[in-house]
Amino acid sequence: MESSTSKKFQLFPFLISLVITLAIGFVASLFTRPQIASWYSTLNKPTFNPPPWLFAPVWTALYIMIAIAAYLVWQRRDSSKTYKITASIYIVQLAFNFSWSMVFFGLHGILPALFVILLLWVSIILNIRWFKKYSKTAAWLLVPYLLWVSFASILNLSIYLLN
Repeated sequence: MESSTSKKFQLFPFLISLVITLAIGFVASLFTRPQIASWYSTLNKPTFNPPPWLFAPVWTALYIMIAIAAYLVWQRRDSSKTYKITASIYIVQLAFNFSWSMVFFGLHGILPALFVILLLWVSIILNIRWFKKYSKTAAWLLVPYLLWVSFASILNLSIYLLN
């Protein structure tokens, strides 16, 4: 469905996409930040655990890429069933993304968070597949997100096994 003609950039819809994804990250950080120095610091972690300061810039960059990808797909939206499925998968993926922080940090549920992050991982793969129908660029913008969540899944599993 991606055409060779580019659509005119629309600032307001782009900003809405950006605000939605960054707001999800910000609200999730409200569950995360207070737990870093307290609960999270008491957990046994693997040697490959990144320093806490790294998570905010990585997630900010990822949320910006997610927003750009969503905007690119939105630009090519139509009234088809394909678009409705694509948008639904995107929303589900955002919901799992948000839920992980609440479960892991908010509820201290390491094992339940592992299930959430695995559902997130699957939903990102589906998101990439369906975004590709509208924009190959949008699909590729989600690959770093998939790679980071793959790493985070291994980290989540390791923390569960060590605790």
